[in-house]
Order: sequence, then structure tokens, then C-alpha cells
Amino acid sequence: MRAKLIFLILDVHYQTDVVQKLDSAKVAGIRFQGIETNEILSEHTVNVNNVAPYESGQFYKRELPCLLALINQIDEPFDAIIIDGYVFLDGVTKAGLGKYLYDNLANKKPIIGIAKNHFYDITEDYAVWRGISKHPLYVTSIGVEITKAKEIVNRMDGEHRMPKMVTYVDKLGRVIN
Repeated sequence: MRAKLIFLILDVHYQTDVVQKLDSAKVAGIRFQGIETNEILSEHTVNVNNVAPYESGQFYKRELPCLLALINQIDEPFDAIIIDGYVFLDGVTKAGLGKYLYDNLANKKPIIGIAKNHFYDITEDYAVWRGISKHPLYVTSIGVEITKAKEIVNRMDGEHRMPKMVTYVDKLGRVIN
């Protein structure tokens, strides 16, 4: 049995072809273990074409196929997924991207959502204050108790508001191939 959990952190970056009026996406994922010190095990990227257009209030329709495209190409093990966004838009019942992702996983894994912006239905119970930031991160989860999910995000490596792995996967997704 492994001593440390292995996390898969994911991020999606969109690009628009203004001539063809089509969107594509680059999806980045990093498998890592260790919360206070991150040991990167592998990096993954995939390009997804013909991404659904943005629909207000229906963001998951655009992002979900992109996340699944990357997850489905990873053969190495991981114990939990971290996404940029909400699992539940109200913290408990109103499905967000993470809940839709969980429902569509063939092999269910706990999901921790880290959101940078406050959603009106989220209470301060889901806020995690890191570093000396004046703004919290909002954490929601499925498959792992919210207190444990908040503890994981609070303990993640990095002295600023954004954990280092969140910043790192964001940069990986922005690298042009």
C-alpha cells in the first residue's frame, strides 16, 4: 500500500479559430504525490477539437468532454482528482463541473474542486484562506469529506493563495506545442 495519495490535477485552456469560428482546447494534467511537498510523477496534455461553445450556466457541457479526454488516456494510477472549479455550486446538492465529472467517471475517484471566484450560493463554510491573501479559495468535494478536502487544499505546497500545483498545471496548459 502506498504511503502517500496520488493526485491528478487538471486544467483546460481554450483557443478560438476566428476564421472557422471553432473552439479547441488544450487539457493539462499532472499526477503528483505529497501535499506539503509535491513529487511530480507524470505530466499529460491532450488537444481537443470542436469544443462546445460556452453557454452561460452550462459550463460543464464545454469543459467535461475535455477533462474526460485527458483522464481516459492516463494509464497510471491516481487516487483523487483536483479541478479548477466547483464540485457543487451550493456546496452540497447543486451540481457543478466536479459532480458532472464524478458522474461520468467509469472508475469513481474523489474529486476536490478549487474555485478562485465566489459563487453566490456558496457560504463562507467553503472558504480556505491561504498565505496572506485578502481573498479565499472556495473548496467543494465529492467522495471525500469537505473538512478533509479543505485541509488538503490548505496544506498544499506554496505560500501564496494559489497552491504551487494549481499554478504549475495552468502553465503546462498554456505551453504551445
